[in-house]
Amino acid sequence: MRVLFVTNPFRAHLYVQVPLAWALRTAGHEVVIAGPPDLADAIARTGLPGVAIGDMLNLEAMMAGGVPSDDPIRMTPGDPAGPCDPRGLSTGKSVQGDFGWGDPHIELEDLTVGVRMAFFPESTFDDLVGFARQWKPDLVITDPTALPGAVAARVVGAAHARMTLNVDRIGQLRAACGPRFDTAGDPMRDWLEPILGRYGCEFDESVVLGKWTISPAPSWIGQPDGVHYVPVRGVPFNGPAATPRWVYEPPTRKRVCITQGISHRDATLSGGSSAQDLLDAVADLDAEVIATLNAQQLGSATLPDNVRAVDFVPFTSLLPSCSAFVHEGGVGSLASALEYGVPQIIVPNDFKVEKWWGPVAIAHGLEERGAGVYAGNSTTFTADVLRDSLKRVLDDPSHAANAARLRTEVRATPSPNDVVPALEKLTAEHRP
Repeated sequence: MRVLFVTNPFRAHLYVQVPLAWALRTAGHEVVIAGPPDLADAIARTGLPGVAIGDMLNLEAMMAGGVPSDDPIRMTPGDPAGPCDPRGLSTGKSVQGDFGWGDPHIELEDLTVGVRMAFFPESTFDDLVGFARQWKPDLVITDPTALPGAVAARVVGAAHARMTLNVDRIGQLRAACGPRFDTAGDPMRDWLEPILGRYGCEFDESVVLGKWTISPAPSWIGQPDGVHYVPVRGVPFNGPAATPRWVYEPPTRKRVCITQGISHRDATLSGGSSAQDLLDAVADLDAEVIATLNAQQLGSATLPDNVRAVDFVPFTSLLPSCSAFVHEGGVGSLASALEYGVPQIIVPNDFKVEKWWGPVAIAHGLEERGAGVYAGNSTTFTADVLRDSLKRVLDDPSHAANAARLRTEVRATPSPNDVVPALEKLTAEHRP
């Protein structure tokens, strides 16, 4: 069969799809990945065929200058104090069940505006539908926000599945908003229904949620009811890169890796913890620290003697030798850490409604399972907080033992190769 993957503008989202795309390809199926022209080079470097859809987005400039719109994207005000623990003390941590502005409908409206204006302007729909009519896919697998892919699937009669990163943000929001759609309206329907109408198609909930959803997230991340999830092992893919020889040399003391994630680096998204705070936290730590920060992220920060700063090292090469991993809660970082059983310290970045991309659910889930520490959001983060969190993880062997247990659980999940037959069967059942 022919399978069309549709990704959004971030490499991190593309990289989630690549292992499954290759599994389908090596099983004998034809595969094409469609994405904004901004990602054309990244798609080409996966070794899979790609096609550019829509116009250049220039996401970095857009994020720096704001999205031009009469109804600009609204930022979550957030409570800098955060929720309290049972003693009434501020934890400085977000909770997954909270909604921005205290209203899931407003949050869904904001998400729709953001995706429509920043990721997929109207020209993308006609472009992708034109390609789908030409190539005739049997199955379209989309990033949850890549709604032009859902429209293209409906127009050409292909089966449509989503592939989430971790938290199913759209699924959670629509489950929370569903009872109010009749009275408050449905911003996603208002956006997509006229576009579908141009092609003689109608809107229904499967346009937004797909016929089924492929989920590479651990089961403890949480999934809303009413969605058909197909679990798949989250195999980490870091993109093409040369690995320096020193990575394979056994460290003489405990090794710690620190990163801020590629999505924030690519789009220069604001709100992350400062590099100087991260470095100050590890300056007196009895450990070898690898900081994967580029020159722009480092800025004028002073590098302690125990820190080696590198622009990029594949986590699949580096993490097997690490005793702890500090990251922002990104899906690629999580998958790599789970793959190698490394305890994690999560410091979510606070841009937009960050919790809905997964870091908050990941952080709480790791803490509950004793395999990591939620060090607090970047707005409440300090060097002392991270230093204490690292010492807890490095000094208490239970964190490593629990991380190893999670690794065993993850490796028991069906691999991308294992789920190919299930996708073939579902495609046959759901293709009109």
